[in-house]
Amino acid sequence: MKPIHHLRSRSAVLPFENIDTDRIIPARFLTTTERTGLGRHAFNDWRYAADGSPNLDFPLNRPDAKDCAILVAGRNFGCGSSREHAPWALLDYGITAVISSEIADIFRSNALKNGLLAIVLPADQHAELLEHPGLDLAIDVAAGTITLPDGRVFAFALDGFARHCLLSGLDPLGFLLDARADIDAYEQRIRSNPYPVEVIA
Repeated sequence: MKPIHHLRSRSAVLPFENIDTDRIIPARFLTTTERTGLGRHAFNDWRYAADGSPNLDFPLNRPDAKDCAILVAGRNFGCGSSREHAPWALLDYGITAVISSEIADIFRSNALKNGLLAIVLPADQHAELLEHPGLDLAIDVAAGTITLPDGRVFAFALDGFARHCLLSGLDPLGFLLDARADIDAYEQRIRSNPYPVEVIA
């Protein structure tokens, strides 16, 4: 995972509500545990017509959405079944942050663990971003802020562990490996004194 400190990008808007994980990455593409290559199937059944040609009416296929790393999606994004392939597909597609007024808990957990910044905003702030696609947004992960082109700042919450991992470029396994020296030292202490006795004066 790459560390995320600051992200600046135009926003692409997908205004539909209740976009589930099967819409993000259809089940028929869940045949791999590789994270790369899934981006071509992200939103597959919206992005492509039956003959495989691009669906030009799909918002992310429009020229103004090209290379946007910030996706503003409708309420209840990522609902449905739990699958890590969903954040993998978005990341491989080029999305680094998803913003909504409501993000399904399991999807948000999977996203943050895999380096996809999943941001929940109050409904009024979210509605403003939905109504204005293509805004140049600046996200500061450490500060928990989104700065708009007019200078206004929207604040968002991240739990401390998720923020630490995003800033450090660590997934949960990487976090444990990063603490290997401390873990080894603890195990050594336990081996040398497996039955510690607490002395009460």
